[in-house]
Amino acid sequence: MSNSYRVDERGVLNNFAIEPKMYVEETTKAGFTPYAELLNGRLAMIGFVSLLITEAATGHGLIWLLGSL
Repeated sequence: MSNSYRVDERGVLNNFAIEPKMYVEETTKAGFTPYAELLNGRLAMIGFVSLLITEAATGHGLIWLLGSL
């Protein structure tokens, strides 16, 4: 007998794909996780550096740039 199909308890052929085993991941992906804090810090550094580059390129600070919009 091949593993490509199954027969249920009534003898009905099920030739669809065999479903993978289900599992529940115990770790949370939201909240104050180390990964989230690391990503948050990296994004803050990118924002701060881009602010410094913008200020150096235009000669004006962020408040002036927001006022000119």
